[in-house]
Amino acid sequence: MFTNERYNQWIYRSFFLLLWLLIIFLLMKLYPFYAPALHLLFKLLVPFVVAMFIAYLLHPTIERLHEMHVPRWAAITIIYLLFFGGVGYAVYMMYPIFLRQLSELVEQIPSFVDTYREYILKAYERTAFLPEKVHDRMDELLQSIEARGEQLLVGLGTRLTGMLDVIIFLAVIPVLVFYMLKDFTLMKKTLFRLTPAKYRKEGKEVLQEVDDSLGHYIRGQLLVCLFVGGISIVLLWFIGMRYPLVLGGIMGVTNIIPYFGPILGAIPALVIAFTVSTRMVVFVLIVVLAVQLIESNLLSPYIVGRSLHMHPILIIFALLIGGEIAGIVGMIIAVPALTILRVFAHHTDVFPRGD
Repeated sequence: MFTNERYNQWIYRSFFLLLWLLIIFLLMKLYPFYAPALHLLFKLLVPFVVAMFIAYLLHPTIERLHEMHVPRWAAITIIYLLFFGGVGYAVYMMYPIFLRQLSELVEQIPSFVDTYREYILKAYERTAFLPEKVHDRMDELLQSIEARGEQLLVGLGTRLTGMLDVIIFLAVIPVLVFYMLKDFTLMKKTLFRLTPAKYRKEGKEVLQEVDDSLGHYIRGQLLVCLFVGGISIVLLWFIGMRYPLVLGGIMGVTNIIPYFGPILGAIPALVIAFTVSTRMVVFVLIVVLAVQLIESNLLSPYIVGRSLHMHPILIIFALLIGGEIAGIVGMIIAVPALTILRVFAHHTDVFPRGD
């Protein structure tokens, strides 16, 4: 038998959960109405958000150096130069190769579409005995492949022509990161003072809990993605796969998405391998399986660990919602957003802490 207190607590938690689900449902349904304003706001805030994210990742290392009696200005300078110097050197070395492979890939898209069209036509001829409805579905599939190929070609071409905007965008980030690292302590104090006095203690606890549960996960996951991308590039190059830098980079980036990421990252490589030969498809599958075995058995357990302590079903549910709202980007930020919501839910006593 439930006591009155436990019964009321259960009702409150159920109501709070239903309210959150209703808010998420309404946001999904009303998205077309507020999408333009959201896109404009997103474009304005992206440089600051990216800079804050990089500063957040680098700040713990600066603090460790400072604890080792390295002056803060020197620690900031060392980490700043190492990070952006390393990234700049990697971009300088790899960007021309990446751009060349991407341009070749874009030029080959019509050829890939023709190859798949030939496969479908052959299948169409071999299945002449099937009902007309089956052939109609095959015609729709053929038209869909052609349309998607053209859309991808146009989309990639547009992104390539907008590269100047990306360069300008990237040039702003190092400046913002430097000042955020320099004034990180000041920004924390300012945020603390702007918080109402009665919420300061609990707010500090919430931020500390978010940092403890999310910071290690994000840093570890990014490091794992870097390893997965590097290993994938080397193995794809070793088996003679075309465009290894582009395809391996995609596999590394998508690996940040739990469960679905490896599948999404493998699709482009398998699609292109299918236009080469069956033997190449087998080799690519072996590479994908080998990389995932290394990632799941060696990299993730030691680098990331079980830092989130959330049930897989809850994570998959968050990924599906994020994918529905914002596609790949939504899936990437779904788990960090869920972690933050979970911390806030714990501090409002919606869910028990011992999960």
